[in-house]
Amino acid sequence: MNESDQLMTIKQLSAYLADTPVQTLYNWRSRGVGPRGIRVGRKVLYRVREVERWLAEQERSAA
Repeated sequence: MNESDQLMTIKQLSAYLADTPVQTLYNWRSRGVGPRGIRVGRKVLYRVREVERWLAEQERSAA
């Protein structure tokens, strides 16, 4: 498995996104505006490549 296929928890994503509050990430998920997550049982996990893709989209839309 390469690095872009690795998964991160919502807490790890929070830290990665400059300590964005976990509740904000849950709110984004429910509104469909944040990085695409994967529900595994009771957890929500995020693929690193999806987070990077979403960040690139944010960067393009801000330009």
